[in-house]
Amino acid sequence: MLNYIWAAMIILGVIFGAITGSMKEVTEAALDSAGEAVSLCITMAGVMALWVGLMEVAEKSGLLLKLTNTLSPFVSFMFPRIPKGHKARDYISTNIIANILGLGWACTPAGLKAMEELAKLEEERGTAGYVDNNRKVKSSGAESAGGQGRGSLRSGSGEANGKKEKRERVASNEMCTFLILNISSLQLIPVNMIAYRQQYGSVNPAGIIAPAIVATFVSTLMAVVYCKGEDRKRRV
Repeated sequence: MLNYIWAAMIILGVIFGAITGSMKEVTEAALDSAGEAVSLCITMAGVMALWVGLMEVAEKSGLLLKLTNTLSPFVSFMFPRIPKGHKARDYISTNIIANILGLGWACTPAGLKAMEELAKLEEERGTAGYVDNNRKVKSSGAESAGGQGRGSLRSGSGEANGKKEKRERVASNEMCTFLILNISSLQLIPVNMIAYRQQYGSVNPAGIIAPAIVATFVSTLMAVVYCKGEDRKRRV
């Protein structure tokens, strides 16, 4: 969808330039923007390399492990059905820490790994859609027991009551909760925004820190309230 939106904006810009006789300005703007894009990418690569390196230092020094242990009560509160010691908890904690530090890009690998582990957890629970397609489901009752509290999660092909039926894979409660927390993303240091503001000549690039903390705190608080509310509705 985004590809269509950007393509439509470009086409409309060119048409408008042709109609108003300002094709020269459109061409110059396109070339200038291309140069700025390269410069911005190089700047952001340097910023992310610095912070990702600091994350590696924190991991090697044991600081990341201490922060993960500190977040353990919050993770248990938000994800009570994830067993303690499960790998998903570590990846979720790492993702949250990276988000708090404003490392939006650096937290992506941990987020993907967390989703993979959550999918494995659903497979272990026997959730329809996550089990091996070669397995056969003996009864629809087993499916409903495996999917209790998460909605209908059905995917792939299987056999129930002797009949083949199509099953669709749907995100579990834990996956949805993690995604919402990742989007709300409490940030103490909005690294990306500071770099963008500095790149475009802001007088005070770090002036966004206080508003960003307030905004992301409120969004994260609302995300927690929403997730727990929805989880309670499912249990009821």
